[in-house]
Amino acid sequence: MKVKDVMTSDPTCCTPGCSIENVARMMRARDCGAIPIVGDLETKYPIGIVTDRDIVICAVARGANAALTTTSECMTTPAYTVTEDADLDDCIELLEERQIRRVIVVDRTGRCVGIVSQADIATHTSRRTAGELLHEVSRSVGTSLASH
Repeated sequence: MKVKDVMTSDPTCCTPGCSIENVARMMRARDCGAIPIVGDLETKYPIGIVTDRDIVICAVARGANAALTTTSECMTTPAYTVTEDADLDDCIELLEERQIRRVIVVDRTGRCVGIVSQADIATHTSRRTAGELLHEVSRSVGTSLASH
C-alpha cells in the first residue's frame, strides 16, 4: 500500500505569519488537529506543522493573545515529510522513529499534497499495525533513549 492510498488529500495550509486564532478556526472548519505550515501558499513547500496541542502549550497555557500570536511562534519544526508514492510501511516507520502522530505528504517536487495521521493508518491497516504504531509513538522519551 502506498501513502497516497491512505492520506488526507489537499490539506488546508497556512504561512508562518498566520495567527493561531485563524489556525484554530481552520482546524474547526476542517475537523482536524493539525495544519501544515508552508513558506508560501503558491509553492506550498512545508516548513513546519501546528497542532492543536501546540496551540494549547504555546499560547493558551501562557495566556498569549491568540489573535497576535503567529504560527511561527508555535509551530513544530522541522517539517517531517514523506512522498505520496512511498510505501505505507516506510511512513509508519518514520512516525515511530520520530514519535510523531502525523506526517506531511509531498509530491515529487516537494509541494504539500496531503497529510497522514495515526487515524488514517488505523482506518486502512490491521489492528496490530495500528496498535504497534500507537505504542511506539506513545512511548516515553526516557524509554526510547534507554533502548538505544
